[in-house]
Amino acid sequence: MKQYGLIGFPLSHSFSKKYFTTKFADENITDAVYDLYPLEHIKDLQDLLDVNPQLCGLNVTVPHKKNVLKYLDWIEHDARAAGAVNCIRISKESPLLAAFSGEVGVEGHDFRLEGFNTDIYGFEMSLRPLLRNQHTDALILGDGGAAQAVKCVLENLEINFKVVTRSPHPGNLLFKDLKPHHIKSHKLIINTTPLGTAPKIDECPPIPYEAITNEHLLYDLIYNPAETLFLQKGAEQGATSKNGYEMLVLQAEKSWEIWTAKEKYP
Repeated sequence: MKQYGLIGFPLSHSFSKKYFTTKFADENITDAVYDLYPLEHIKDLQDLLDVNPQLCGLNVTVPHKKNVLKYLDWIEHDARAAGAVNCIRISKESPLLAAFSGEVGVEGHDFRLEGFNTDIYGFEMSLRPLLRNQHTDALILGDGGAAQAVKCVLENLEINFKVVTRSPHPGNLLFKDLKPHHIKSHKLIINTTPLGTAPKIDECPPIPYEAITNEHLLYDLIYNPAETLFLQKGAEQGATSKNGYEMLVLQAEKSWEIWTAKEKYP
């Protein structure tokens, strides 16, 4: 039985397990299972792989999208540029072959870990159909692992962006300094923070919502609830809105494509 799963901590709510369990049942995939692997410390990844030798692929969520990088043997270009990985393909190889190929990346383990960022694919494919001529400048709310994928997509689409955070960081705007003119000059606003995620549905990023217009596009990476307070406030001002559900579906399918590909990645 081939094993797939999700690592992160905590994993109290998981889109991935329900999605893949349903997918396997609907598509009559009987030789695979998808489980949750709560991993508080990324240094325990090696032990997880040793205890579960049938693992063929892992999704990665907070807080490990960045700190998993040093445990990988190979990282796909966009994932490396983003500095975050949310999908790992695991392939087995003998220690002798690994040593001969020079591909042992982590303490001589006898498997190869390849890192990808399918959030990049999912976000771009979900965002593209919504873009209009006025969406030349964006605000990214938050600067965690998910924000790295958003940055990569915006760079690929040649959309200028500013990152908004609570704590000072070179080049970033602070939430407390955000003014209506920032909103008016950035017609695309993307929430990558967890603010508004169920059960805390009465929370939202602290921005001047009164400056939002019907030319704005608000995208929230959160999918539960389907309409966050962030999106509600935008809709009240006439903005177009989109939640993160489609992005999750697209990134999950891309992960499956990577895990089941026959070729070995470079």
